[in-house]
Amino acid sequence: MSTTEPTEEPLYSAREPIFPRRVSGPFRTLKWWLMALTLGIYYLTPWVRWDRGPNLPDQAVLVDLADRRFFMFWIEIWPHEFYFVAGLLIMAGLGLFLFTSALGRVWCGYGCPQTVWTDLFILVERWVEGDRNKRVKLWNAPWDARKARLRITKWALWLMIAVATGGAWVFYFTDAPTLLRNLVTLDASPVAYGTIAVLTLTTFTFGGFMREQVCIYMCPWPRIQAAMMDEDTLTVAYRDWRGEPRGKHRKAADADQLGDCIDCNACVNVCPMGIDIRDGQQLACITCALCIDACDDVMDKIGKPRGLVDYMALTDEPRERAGKPPKSVWKHVFRPRTILYTALWSSVGVALLVALFIRSEVDLTVSPVRNPTFVTLSDGSIRNTYDVRLRNKQGEDRAFLVTATSDAEFIVDLEGSGDQTVIVPADATKLQRVYVTAPAGSAAAQSARTDLQIWVEDVEAQERASAGTVFNGREQ
Repeated sequence: MSTTEPTEEPLYSAREPIFPRRVSGPFRTLKWWLMALTLGIYYLTPWVRWDRGPNLPDQAVLVDLADRRFFMFWIEIWPHEFYFVAGLLIMAGLGLFLFTSALGRVWCGYGCPQTVWTDLFILVERWVEGDRNKRVKLWNAPWDARKARLRITKWALWLMIAVATGGAWVFYFTDAPTLLRNLVTLDASPVAYGTIAVLTLTTFTFGGFMREQVCIYMCPWPRIQAAMMDEDTLTVAYRDWRGEPRGKHRKAADADQLGDCIDCNACVNVCPMGIDIRDGQQLACITCALCIDACDDVMDKIGKPRGLVDYMALTDEPRERAGKPPKSVWKHVFRPRTILYTALWSSVGVALLVALFIRSEVDLTVSPVRNPTFVTLSDGSIRNTYDVRLRNKQGEDRAFLVTATSDAEFIVDLEGSGDQTVIVPADATKLQRVYVTAPAGSAAAQSARTDLQIWVEDVEAQERASAGTVFNGREQ
């Protein structure tokens, strides 16, 4: 008796390359426009100039790591105002929840950088090697001079795009024209070259070779999106009750028993993820809707109604099976969940706008000097020392008047100044040591702690700001 050992399935299978076919239609056109818009913003924004005066950078969008500030056109964010950045991140998260709840993975299909750059790389690939059938034939052909020439040309163009991508990123962190000149003359920082090299490698690899694998295996969002979606979420789906049973032979005797799907695989051939939308909802689907364009084109050719593959919700299925019209798009989009996300998103945005417009151009922080806590002067008065960091957000030097208010009597002196004013450079901070003295025998001098408010006033603009602290006295 012979025994046969069981065959073990491999734990890993090599990636099957995907060669999406070119398609035309409203969704493909929308993707072209969004790709041009997003890439244009990314590549061109560092070169936009914005005049802020002689003492500030003129780059419209700049993350100034050296001075720890962020510039965006007329807005300047200081380190202590990081809550603006946190608010924008919260808005981005809520926006992602909102769009996913309303339209599924629409971000993945149209706005995600992986999708945008993969689309660009596929465009280059199609321009060099031809459309789907030619690319498949070239892939299966043995290596020869023509194949090597086409591959090298394609990879060279990909590499140029990848270098431009990495270079555009570092231009956001310093003056773009200056950095470009330094990069060309090899005078730039090693950090700049290293960052460009890393981003070039990742863009070249992710957009050119890994593509759909990044979305399926590396990105966590496909696994999170289920919590954001419900039965009223509009997403790309196949109307199987209309398309099945599918079949190609329309002149056969039983052709009247077939559905509208002619099993042409047009929806599969255009899919950048290589899936069949007719198999139902899948983790790999990025809702790019190119299958809708492909199917509608086929339906037009065979004289069938469009919409066999379309945006729809799960709640539409029983209605359509019963011969009823689906709900309107607006009823799907505007429902309690999306309204809640919209309200939260708007609230954060309004709060940020209010905080932006009411913030003062003068600011300070106060740190009491703890060693020693207080000093007893020769006349018996008690003096406390404070380190006050003054911020001048104006584009010119300003004189600041420093005072203190309390229920008790105090005298304020500034180190290095004959009076209570100090000059703070334009758009800069200045650390000023401030002495606050309570006269001998006063209530503040004899109390352990007295509340104190230190004020700073822009002498020219008469704009004020304050910070609370305490005065430490000698308890009797």
